[in-house]
Amino acid sequence: MKIAIINGPNLNLLGKREPEIYGSQTFEDYFDSLKNQFPNVELTFYQSNIEGEIINFIQQSGFHCDGIILNAAAYTHTSIGIGDAVKAIAAPVIELHISNTFAREEFRHQSFVSPNAKGIIIGFGLQGYALAIQSFL
Repeated sequence: MKIAIINGPNLNLLGKREPEIYGSQTFEDYFDSLKNQFPNVELTFYQSNIEGEIINFIQQSGFHCDGIILNAAAYTHTSIGIGDAVKAIAAPVIELHISNTFAREEFRHQSFVSPNAKGIIIGFGLQGYALAIQSFL
């Protein structure tokens, strides 16, 4: 099984950015633990702060993976293009958010990804990625 994890803007700062919300672990360290936890799953990871690059990666991996875990971060609430890319691909997508977006600012309650996602995992911290992988298994 091949699963791509795609993270959006500012998630490259995990471990440094607002640790009270996002924790103190870097995503790279967490990704290593995911690979150990799921040795029979081929995991790839991509992060970009640039909307078009995220769309390109969704399109590239969306026909070659068995599933995508997408944390589009702030683009979730603003990017019709990312929502359209999710709709256009064959692979099922799990929308993921580390924090509970519904406990935050009201603008974070809207998602352009959700209508085209297989499911949504919100508010379980980094553990949400493992839950998403399990949902594909």
